[in-house]
Amino acid sequence: MSYRIFVINPGSTSTKLAYFEDEKKLYEANVFHDAPELAKFASAFDQLDFRKQMILEFLDGNGIDLHGVDAVVGRGGSTASINSGVYEINDKLLEDTRNKVTGVDHPANLGAPLARELAAEYGGLALMVDGPKVDQFIDEARITGIDGLYRGSSLHVLNLRGTARLHCKRHGMKYEDSNLIVCHIDGGMSISAHDHGCMVDGTNNAFGEGPFTPTRIGALPVQPAVEYFSRPENMNVGDACTRSAGFVSHFGTSNSDKVHEMVESGDPKAVRVWKAMLYNICKGIGEMAVVLSGKVDAIILGGGLLRFSDICEYIDERCGWIAPVYSYPGEVEHEAMAAGALRVLRGEEEPQVYTGIPVWNGFTD
Repeated sequence: MSYRIFVINPGSTSTKLAYFEDEKKLYEANVFHDAPELAKFASAFDQLDFRKQMILEFLDGNGIDLHGVDAVVGRGGSTASINSGVYEINDKLLEDTRNKVTGVDHPANLGAPLARELAAEYGGLALMVDGPKVDQFIDEARITGIDGLYRGSSLHVLNLRGTARLHCKRHGMKYEDSNLIVCHIDGGMSISAHDHGCMVDGTNNAFGEGPFTPTRIGALPVQPAVEYFSRPENMNVGDACTRSAGFVSHFGTSNSDKVHEMVESGDPKAVRVWKAMLYNICKGIGEMAVVLSGKVDAIILGGGLLRFSDICEYIDERCGWIAPVYSYPGEVEHEAMAAGALRVLRGEEEPQVYTGIPVWNGFTD
């Protein structure tokens, strides 16, 4: 039996769409939205009708008839922390996403409601796969040196787990039986430890952990950082964690192609900063190797920056002694969303029920 799946992945300036029959991707598009048009809306959620109309126009323009579709999958958004896996989109999930329970106002919050509306119109299940608030951290990973200040999971979950599953499928491995270090290397970065299918630890790059990136600050020495951000002339810490640090601070641009051109031309500062970024990625991989007690089946790299071959070469040279290093340039988000839907449709996985109760909400003793 063949299954038809439609994937919706809203981003800051575009809505990515994909149409699958089983594992085969028949259509993929990136529907861009003009910034002045989006600026008319007070919040991301206010864009719902606008983006839905754009999707309908795309379907009509490409002759795609979704009537009788088996599943519509929306990118996950701002929910309470959840277990990994596939969720059927229910009223509580929509309510929490609409209310931004984790405080993040991002167009990804539109993924679930768009999927629910299109599934209601055309048929099929409305699903969310591995939302960004998946949290499987072990207790030791949560504790910090300040009582009541805890680390939580907020990583590139969909791409991390999707790339891990892709690797296991290609190499005849079972994800749930493997120990893997999986890295997403792009404008934002996540370095994570996967212990038999559970992502038990990882660097929360958006909160100032792990390596610095083209736009993000990475880990800092705390006291000098506090002193730096206390000066009114410096950027604020929120901007530094997400968009105005890294290459932006060093070179005034987040364009990695331009920075890499400087590296190739031998610019001393560019070489120094580029190597420092790679060095810190490797440090993060080393940390995750310790999390897995040195029992690592593979180091898996994914993300857009892998278009630069020297990144994989550097990581392989420094970390290849831990485990074999494999590179999967780009993202597999659409494939991961479709694959999750397929597991449910084929009866290989039961969809979970979103309750709004965080899977972890502090220690009680």
